Amino acid sequence: MWQGFLQIALTLVILIIITPFLGSYMAQVYLSKKTFLDSIISPIEQLIYNLSGIRHKEEMTGWQYIRAILYSNLFMGIFVYLILMLQRLLPLNSTNLNAPSWDLAWHTTISFLTNTDQQHYSGETTLSYLSQTVCIGFLMFTSAATGLAVGIAFIRGLTGRSLGNFYVDLIKSITRILLPISLVGALLLLILGVPETLAMPATATTLEGNIQVIARGPVAHFEIIKQLGENGGGFFGINSAHPFENPNTLTNLIETIAMISIPTALIYTYGIFTNNTKQAWLLFWMVFAIFIFLVGISAIGEYQGNPLVNKLLGGQQPNLEGKEVRFGWVETALWAIVTTGTMCGAVNGMHDSLMPPGGFSTLFNLFLQIIWGGQGTGTAYLFVFLILSVFVTGLMVGRTPEFLGRKIEKREIVLASVILLIHPILVLIPSAITLAFPTALAGISNPGFHGISQVVYEYASATANNGSGFEGLGDNTLWWNLSASVSLLGGRYIPIIALLLLADNMKNKQPVPETTGTLRTDTVLFTSVTAGVILILGALTFFPILALGPIAEGFQLAKGI
Repeated sequence: MWQGFLQIALTLVILIIITPFLGSYMAQVYLSKKTFLDSIISPIEQLIYNLSGIRHKEEMTGWQYIRAILYSNLFMGIFVYLILMLQRLLPLNSTNLNAPSWDLAWHTTISFLTNTDQQHYSGETTLSYLSQTVCIGFLMFTSAATGLAVGIAFIRGLTGRSLGNFYVDLIKSITRILLPISLVGALLLLILGVPETLAMPATATTLEGNIQVIARGPVAHFEIIKQLGENGGGFFGINSAHPFENPNTLTNLIETIAMISIPTALIYTYGIFTNNTKQAWLLFWMVFAIFIFLVGISAIGEYQGNPLVNKLLGGQQPNLEGKEVRFGWVETALWAIVTTGTMCGAVNGMHDSLMPPGGFSTLFNLFLQIIWGGQGTGTAYLFVFLILSVFVTGLMVGRTPEFLGRKIEKREIVLASVILLIHPILVLIPSAITLAFPTALAGISNPGFHGISQVVYEYASATANNGSGFEGLGDNTLWWNLSASVSLLGGRYIPIIALLLLADNMKNKQPVPETTGTLRTDTVLFTSVTAGVILILGALTFFPILALGPIAEGFQLAKGI
């Protein structure tokens, strides 16, 4: 047991060490300061600007930034959808795969466009090498970069700066952050055994004399951007539990760190933008404490195992159902919390097989979206909670709500409320409709408390732009493809619009001089209040669902039913 928790501790120590370094580097990139990659990257960026006609020195207003995101995403979505529908006629289709159905192609396009990467298909039997690289791999870079651009534009607005230029932020996010790290990461994964080939699937003769077809492909470069960009969609159906995506414990460590590195570092980037790294570290440790708690209860739940199985075996055994033996219960528990906390969605074990504490923790992450949150947007959600905490605390103590020297007024609270309320609306309403027609619509494999978790998890994963699932669902149906697409689109673009309008409002406010009556937000007390606001809002909104799902399932197992 202690060896397992030592593995978790080692991963977290590495994370803490790299956070300020990566955070400082990203701050230099987005503040247009000199970096060690300038001599290589600057000419490439200049060439892109010249060929595309981007006016990279022009700043954008909130609405201009929003339109740039929507127009570019619409164009990319049409491009990808057409390739998927024409897959049968296009090259690099060595196994002659047919095009997916229109509704599956629609869901897949929207899923990867929104940085969710929720998959209602198995990659190696559905998509050609061309579709995997030109469609899926392409969107893994652009959707992650879009999230980073939104997060940094929001930080700029909070600190009174211009929001910047979306196209410049998109290009910088790819050329200076995602692509360089992905190149190094892909080489490491390749050295450690992850394949990178355009060769046809291999055939082998088994010991019984049967012929087995072994799928392979350009996996290494795909895998690293999947993790680093918090995409999560697997080249293979079983994702990072597949030995070609994640062969050993060292690749597992690299992929875990890749998942969580940018969200954690972006908090430190915020501290540099505000010249207040103290507040950044306070926020980091606040989220870290919640994260550690969720990792702890999940790991203990898996270690203690299933009471019904333990009774049959005559003693306590860890829960190994749905686990890859290369990683065991501890690495699966850690990965599950990291992937749902960062909105990555990749899996190295089946979440459907987690014990109730693990199911509770993964759902809780999807509900809150700030532990550590999505690529860029998760950091922005964290500051939305900060703004609400300032407002609530200011009312309680009789002070004018101010954040970073700018007053928080009605319009800011309305936009913050939209950002936080759209999530439960897009999770709970579709879940209620689906559960009302369990046979006709859902195809639920488990009619009990676990079945409720399966349905709610699917919509929570879609709305939070996470993509993982409780895979007891037969989700490749017209209902699931279309209804989940509504949650995917709403959960991505409505908060982005509100975030950028909120940032634009804050940017245009006149700064208020700090006085003795100013409520400081870089204290342990205020950070603790913020943690309370986050947990209370999450509990009030989603506790009934948690009570009907993993909590009830836990009591049921404890009673031996």
